[in-house]
Amino acid sequence: QRAISVLKKQAHDRPQASLAQVSALRSLSLIPADAKRSIDLFLAQQEPEGLEVSAPEAYGYEFQSHGVIEMLEKLLDKFVEERTALEKEEMNSKHAHEMLVQDLTAQIDQSTQDREEKAESKAKHLQAKADAE
Repeated sequence: QRAISVLKKQAHDRPQASLAQVSALRSLSLIPADAKRSIDLFLAQQEPEGLEVSAPEAYGYEFQSHGVIEMLEKLLDKFVEERTALEKEEMNSKHAHEMLVQDLTAQIDQSTQDREEKAESKAKHLQAKADAE
């Protein structure tokens, strides 16, 4: 989710360097003097007039990660579906286990009660037989 949000924030094209950025290079001390003269000559050129048409300005960088964003969103949806299915399966297994434990506990209780009743009946029967003799 974080990757998708980061990519969506950066999902725009970046323009090329403007003439203002190029003219700012003249003031840098790291630029050699002959390069500064070349920049001045470039900036001094007149734009074409009349029928001369220039090509539209291209972007310096075009965002190309739309496919990656779509893939990440599909994967996120798939993971959420799989997690939901696994959680449902886990809850069903847990419920089945609880039902099994409850059934076995009831069987143990019933068997214990039956055994106690049988022992009590046998004791009464033996007592009655002993009293009769």
